[in-house]
Amino acid sequence: MSERTMIEVCGLGKCFTTPVGMINVLSDINLKICGGERVAIVGSSGAGKTTLMHILGGLDHPTSGEVFFEGENLTRFHGSALDAFRNRTIGFVFQFHQLLPEFNALENVMMPLLIGGAKRNKAALLATDILKEVGLGKRLTHKPGALSGGEQQRVAIARALVREPRLLLADEPTGNLDSRTSDDILSLLNHLHQDRGLTMIVVTHNIPLATNLDRVVKIEDGVLVEDVLN
Repeated sequence: MSERTMIEVCGLGKCFTTPVGMINVLSDINLKICGGERVAIVGSSGAGKTTLMHILGGLDHPTSGEVFFEGENLTRFHGSALDAFRNRTIGFVFQFHQLLPEFNALENVMMPLLIGGAKRNKAALLATDILKEVGLGKRLTHKPGALSGGEQQRVAIARALVREPRLLLADEPTGNLDSRTSDDILSLLNHLHQDRGLTMIVVTHNIPLATNLDRVVKIEDGVLVEDVLN
């Protein structure tokens, strides 16, 4: 694992305005994540875990504080500059897969490449290779509705990694899976981490998954209350 800091969070805060007033979701979060680390973010529902992940991934902006990626201040990125950073650097995996139901596994994984301007033939080759890597070489032409929950999550992981990002952000990647399938997905993530040198941040309620990673960061009521090396 690299000792070089990849992500540094300084005094991060996030508030939302609602009809009943201001809700403080995150307060004064300070955190460093090194390149190559596997970090679990845990906490009860509504603690602010997903909000923190969205800010780290540039999907949302903080109300206060800053996020640095290898010294670059992400909170100053907007529009096309932020889009370009996300597309070249970060892969996202979500709890509900967010696969396009009308497209098959291969087409779903090709999509980020095509959006990025890759030729269709090259996109198909790269998508095929990574689907084989996640164990779905024989399911390329199956649409999401014909795949199990675990297979759908493998497609989502392949889609997240097809552009070879350096950072993988996963929000409850095993949240809708049984324990056996969850173990399979964890093994896959660990294999991909080792093989690709990924930095991984995983939001999860799955304590066995969290304790299998390098660090566990606990958020409660928007505050970082624990940061433990495993």
